Order: sequence, then structure tokens, then C-alpha cells
Amino acid sequence: MPIETIEFNGKKYPKLQSMGFASRFSFPLASLFCHGYGYDIGCNRQEWCLPGSEPIDPAMNDFDAYNLPPLNVDYIYSSHCLEHLPNYVQALNYWNSKLKKGGVLFLYLPNCDYQEYWAPTSNKKHLHHMTPHLMKKYFEGTTDLWCHVTVGEGYDLNGSFYCVAEKI
Repeated sequence: MPIETIEFNGKKYPKLQSMGFASRFSFPLASLFCHGYGYDIGCNRQEWCLPGSEPIDPAMNDFDAYNLPPLNVDYIYSSHCLEHLPNYVQALNYWNSKLKKGGVLFLYLPNCDYQEYWAPTSNKKHLHHMTPHLMKKYFEGTTDLWCHVTVGEGYDLNGSFYCVAEKI
């Protein structure tokens, strides 16, 4: 069976990148870091929520990336959400305030340097050009908030990368 592809700007990509539910590709790795009670911010649908997580999405409840429930949690997981937020730095700093000490932030993000369609110039739903370099810059500037930071250097078959950080 041939591998199905899509084409954008003369480049071919795996078709799976256009099928939605990107988070399913990160669940195996996220489950190694996300333990206890936590949120899946921006999951859009219950069936797209990281298993065992509390969904946070205006499509499903009264909460969103800038308005979380009042308790602090063990982890925050988010997949393909930050690029949609008007101020992703404000959101990340706020999320830090909602984690317990030692809590984990797990991000799965589209790498716009690889998949050109995900850049804001092509995808009008995306407000930011997410790249590993951009996320490294954020974490380097917030060493008072985060430690043990890992940012994936490249991309997976979904054209996405991972960031994992621990709250100080």
C-alpha cells in the first residue's frame, strides 16, 4: 500500500498532517511525563483529550488557555494550541502559575520551518510561526519559572515537535 501524501507549495507531506487530531501522535511520549491530575488545554473534543486529563476548551466548558480552574495541577499538556493564542508567552507564564512545584508542562507544536502550511502566512488560524528555536528562546528567557527543559530539535512524521519543562 503506498504512503498517502498531500502537496503544498510544490512539496509533499504525509497525508496524516491534514487529518486533524494531531495530539494522538504525542500521547505515547506525553504519558511518560504527565502523571497525576492535569489539564489538556485546547483539545477541542473529549475524544482528542490526553487520556486521564481534564479537558480545557471553550468548545467543551467555561475554561480556556487564559482562564483555568482555581486549583494547581501536576501537569499541563497542550497540543497544537499555542499557535492559535494571541499571546502565547502570557499563556505559558500563566500555565506555570497553575502548576504545582515540580509540575510538568508538555507541549506538542507544529514546526512551521518544516510544514509551510502551518505558518500564519498560509494558515490564517495560526497567529504564530512555531519552531523549536522560538520555544528555546522562550525557555531561556524564563529560567526563573522552568527547569529541566527539553525542546525537540526537528520534527516527527506529523511535522511537529515536543517541549517538556518542569516548574521550579
